[in-house]
Amino acid sequence: MTKNNFTRLLAVWFLASLGIFFTGILTGFYSRNFVVGLMATAGLGLINASLWPILSRLALARSVLTFGLSALILNAIVIWLLSFFTSEIAVSGWGLFFLPLNLAIINTAVSGILIVDDDASFYREVSKKMRGRAKKAEANKDKPGFIFLEIDGLSEGILRKAIENGTMPTLAEWVNSGTHKIDGWETDFSSQTGASQAGILHGNNKDIPAFRWVEKAQGNKVVSTVGVGDAPAIEARISDGNGLLATNGHAIANLYSGDAKDNIFVFSKLGRIGELYSQSWNTFSVVSYNLVHTIAYTLWEFVLEARSRYRQWRRNTLPRLRHRGRLYYFTRVVADVFLRELSTYAIIGDIIAGDKDVVYTTFMGYDEVAHHCGISDDEAFYVLGKLDRCIKRIEMAKAYAKRPYQLCVLSDHGQTNGATFKQRYGYTLVDFVQKLLPEGHRTYFDLDSNQDHFGQMVTVPLQNVKNRVSRKSKKKEDKGFDAIVLASGNVGLIYFTQWVDRVSLEDIDKAYPELMKGLSQHEGVSFAMVRSKEKGAVVMGPSGKYFLADDKVEGENPLVKFGKHAAVHLRRLDSFNCVPDILLVSMYDTEKDEVAAFEELVGSHGGLGGTQSKPFILHPSEWNLGKEEIVGAESVGMLFKREMANVLSKYGGTKQNDKDGSVPVV
Repeated sequence: MTKNNFTRLLAVWFLASLGIFFTGILTGFYSRNFVVGLMATAGLGLINASLWPILSRLALARSVLTFGLSALILNAIVIWLLSFFTSEIAVSGWGLFFLPLNLAIINTAVSGILIVDDDASFYREVSKKMRGRAKKAEANKDKPGFIFLEIDGLSEGILRKAIENGTMPTLAEWVNSGTHKIDGWETDFSSQTGASQAGILHGNNKDIPAFRWVEKAQGNKVVSTVGVGDAPAIEARISDGNGLLATNGHAIANLYSGDAKDNIFVFSKLGRIGELYSQSWNTFSVVSYNLVHTIAYTLWEFVLEARSRYRQWRRNTLPRLRHRGRLYYFTRVVADVFLRELSTYAIIGDIIAGDKDVVYTTFMGYDEVAHHCGISDDEAFYVLGKLDRCIKRIEMAKAYAKRPYQLCVLSDHGQTNGATFKQRYGYTLVDFVQKLLPEGHRTYFDLDSNQDHFGQMVTVPLQNVKNRVSRKSKKKEDKGFDAIVLASGNVGLIYFTQWVDRVSLEDIDKAYPELMKGLSQHEGVSFAMVRSKEKGAVVMGPSGKYFLADDKVEGENPLVKFGKHAAVHLRRLDSFNCVPDILLVSMYDTEKDEVAAFEELVGSHGGLGGTQSKPFILHPSEWNLGKEEIVGAESVGMLFKREMANVLSKYGGTKQNDKDGSVPVV
C-alpha cells in the first residue's frame, strides 16, 4: 500500500467513525456499553474504509434494477450483522438507512478533499474491467473513433460567454490551443431536440413540425417526440438504417438511436428493458465512488434547486417562474445528475475499451435548468461548469485508450429568454383562442412543459382527443372537442377537429370570422401562418402579409425580424403532413432578444426568434465544415458523416467525393 493510499485509509476511517458516532445519536444505532460502542464505531469505520470498494464492486456488477443502490443495501446488511455479534449493540430501521448513506457521503467528501490519485485509480480500474472488450477491438487499434457530446439547448453565444468568463476551461483550452474550432449553425423551423436529433442522427426530420403535434389521419392523435409510444414510431418513420451510429455505434441518453445497435436510456428504445444491462452500465458502476459521487451530487442538487428559488425570489429576478413545482426537484436530478454521470462513465468505458467506432450522447442538464432559471442565470453557468469537468474526464480517458478518438461537442438548438405569454398578458394562449371562438366551442389544450417534457415519457399517448373529457369540465358526459391548442416554446399550434384535412383560410374565415384578425393582430403574436385555397401558404402579421408561394409582401413584412432563412423554413414546414391549421409564433423583441413562450418556461425554444435557432459545433480543427452557412439539422448530419469518412480515408477508408456530394457509409 502506498503512503498516499494509507493516508486516505486513515482519513476515511477516522471521519467515518465520527460520522457513525454522530449519526447513531440521531438515528437508531446505539450501544448499551460505551466502550463496546466505541469499538463498534471504530470497527465499522475500518470496514468501510478498507472493504467498501471490494464489497460495492461485487454489488454493483448487476445493479440496474436498483439504480446502483445495491451497494448501499450491502453495507446496511454488514451493519445489521454486526448487531448479532454482541447484545450490547442495536440497530433500528432508520439507522440501517442513514448509516450507509452517511458512509457514502463521507467517502465522497474525503476523496474530494484529499484528491489522492482518484482519477488514475479510476482509469486503471476501468481498464481492468474493459479488458475483454479491448481484446475484441485490437484489430482497430489504429483506426480513429468519434465521440459526439451534445449539450442540449446551449446556443453559440452562451457557449462563447462561458468560455470567456472561465466557466468552461476545458473547452477554452481546446479553442485557444487550436485543436478545435467553433462553427455556428442554424436550426430548422422547429428548434427543438426532436427535430434536430432526427436530422443529425438519421438525416431526416421531415414531418416533425414541433415538440408535439396532431395527426388528423390517426383520429386527431396528439403526438409527442418523447412519448414512450411515439418516439419508436417516429424513429421507424425517419430511419433508413443508415444513421450516424449505424456502423458499430453507441447511443446514450438520446431521443433517437441513430441506428446504433447498442443503446442505453435512448427514448425510442426504452421499451427494451434488457438493454439496460449493457456493458455501458458496467462502466458506470465499475468502482464504488461512481455511485457515491452520484448520491452526493443528488443530495447537493436538491440544495442547489432550493437555493436557486430563494436567490431569484430575494433578488426579484425577472423574468422568473414563481412556481416550479415539487416534482421539478426530481426532474432536475435526473437530467443534471443521473443522466450526466451515466453518459460520462459510459463514454469513458467506450473510449478505454476502444470497441465503438462512434458514440453520441446528450447532456440535458443545461437545457433543463435554463428553461426554469434563464439562459444566462448563475445556475445555468454552474451546470455548464460541471459539464466541462465531465468533458475533461472524458478527454483524460484518451490517454488509456488502445485507439485514437476525436471529440466533437455540439448543441442541437439554443434557447431564447423572455417572460412568458401568460406573464405578459395575464392569460394563456388557450384562453385567448377560446375568447375568439363562438360560445360553446370546446378546446383541448396541452401547454404544460414545466417538467421539460419528462412527464410525457410516462404518459399514455392520446389516441383520440375527442374521447377525452375537457379539462375545463367536471362532467364526464361533456365529451368532444372542436379545437386542439398545443405549444412548443414560442410556437402555438391550432387544429380544428371538424375538418379531416388541413382547413383553409377561407373556411376558417367563414366559420370563425374574428379568429384570424384577432390572432394576427395581437401584440403578443409576431405572425400566424395559414393556407389559402387561392394563394397557398400565407404569413399574416399585424400590418402585413407574406405569401410564401411567390415571396411577395403586402404591407409590412411580418418575417423581417426572423432572418433571411425564415421564409425557407416556413415553406418547408408548410409541406409537412401534420402542419397545424393555424401556426403562431409569439412576439420577438430584437433589442432585448426576448420571446414570449406559450409554455411557462422563461428560457424557451421550438420556433423562431433569437438564439434558440443558433446552436454550435465545436469540432477538431482538421475537419473542414466549409465556408457556407450550415442551415438545418440534416445538413449537420451529412457534414458529420462526410468528415468522419475523410478522417478514416487516411487509414485506408474511402474519401468523400466532393464532386457528386455523396456521403459514404461510415
